[in-house]
Amino acid sequence: MSRLATGRTAPAVAAAVLLLGVLPPLLLSGYALRLLDLALIAAVAVVGLVFAFGYAGLVHLGQAGFVGIGAYGVAVLTTRAQWPVWTAAPVAMLLAGGVALLIGAPLLRLRGHYLALATVGFNETLVVIAKNWTALTGGDDGLGGVPGIGGIGSDRAFYWFAAAVLLGVLLLGAALRGSRFGRAMIAVRDDELAAAAAGVPVFRVRLLAFVLAAVLGGLSGALYAPYASFVVPGDFDVVHSITLLVMLIVGGEASLPGAVAGAVIVSFAPEWLRFVGAAYLSVFGVLVLLVLVLMPQGLVGALARLRRPRHV
Repeated sequence: MSRLATGRTAPAVAAAVLLLGVLPPLLLSGYALRLLDLALIAAVAVVGLVFAFGYAGLVHLGQAGFVGIGAYGVAVLTTRAQWPVWTAAPVAMLLAGGVALLIGAPLLRLRGHYLALATVGFNETLVVIAKNWTALTGGDDGLGGVPGIGGIGSDRAFYWFAAAVLLGVLLLGAALRGSRFGRAMIAVRDDELAAAAAGVPVFRVRLLAFVLAAVLGGLSGALYAPYASFVVPGDFDVVHSITLLVMLIVGGEASLPGAVAGAVIVSFAPEWLRFVGAAYLSVFGVLVLLVLVLMPQGLVGALARLRRPRHV
């Protein structure tokens, strides 16, 4: 592609991204707009999985646990300690990162399905704690009365706020992707032995990717708690972790835009497939399998391949 063509394409892409961000809250309302808000919240956690799963190659099935830490952190600090949301959210994110640092040291010495099972166990342990520590979390009844974010009183206003947060996360992700740390993560994913021979601190890179994913999971939970004003253990179980991973795979496991696209598509899938009734899970499962077989790099990867010029 010539420099002139690139110069013409960039503004068009920027305009398309702007329209995709501005039009939805203007066209949607009610339940659809609420679904979109929840999709943006989920996208923050999915971006975290891009680093852990897509870049560093960690088979991570416990991301919802870190979302739960962020959500419960904000809920407890705002309702029990009467902290403002703006103060509670950073503390909840740090708590999620601290827990990841603590458990990552032993867990990340595992590989493949062993690591996956370990993260599942971690996630389930958090759910059990949330259900049984009733004095702090409210148990199965959940914890309500979480105050909203000051000045944001409608789904449309929250959309703009969540979109701004997500944009900041994506810009951070793009910067990290092109950094030395980003290249190190990808090197570790592709070949740990070669990366170690080249001087890459493999375990440290894996641990930092895991902690970064946890912090973004905590941020997602910190957004969810004041938006929903109520948190319950079932919102952060292993099924939710699998849903986040499906969002990543559908969009593209190593793609930041794919994380957003996957979160939106999977969030709206129940509405789009409502006509199949009780067969929804079966149909959805088949569609995910088709994506895995026909588009192993997700929707974004498939679109990128279509855009490549074909040489005879």
